[in-house]
Amino acid sequence: MKMIILGLITGIAFGFLLQKARVIRYDKQLGALRLMDMTIIKFMLSAVMVSMVGVYLLYDLGLVELSIKTTILGANIAGGILFGVGWGMLGYCPGTSLGAVGEGRFDAIWGILGMIFGAGIFAELYPALQNTVYQWGNLGKITIPQVLGINHWFIIVLFIIGGIFLFRWFEKKGL
Repeated sequence: MKMIILGLITGIAFGFLLQKARVIRYDKQLGALRLMDMTIIKFMLSAVMVSMVGVYLLYDLGLVELSIKTTILGANIAGGILFGVGWGMLGYCPGTSLGAVGEGRFDAIWGILGMIFGAGIFAELYPALQNTVYQWGNLGKITIPQVLGINHWFIIVLFIIGGIFLFRWFEKKGL
């Protein structure tokens, strides 16, 4: 029960931040898809940078264990294409469609229905996908630091420096 309440609190906080950052607005979604407004990219990149530091700090302190998922190129590419097509057609990604409904924009309900319908199709196709797409490019449980044979903090620092330069470039371009 404690985990459910913690999840609810985290979800409400995340939804609040999505709304305050205005990333659930259709115009922001369209601007990101057209590479004309980087608000969503900046929001997501900020979240990734903070999460990288937080997760690996907790890991180094021995407070959490990492559960690395298997890298399967076929599934990642197919899922990325499906995600991108859905986002492009609807104008919302899964998280922002729920936030949009919360703000009273009921056009996003079509996306939520599509996600539910798509999940059902995926569940039916999963046995066939295990023997096909889930075998294409199975690289195992890898991370960039493992592949390069270096400490994860080196990658984190490089990523954050790159992110800061990217933020500055976006701001100079008015994106």
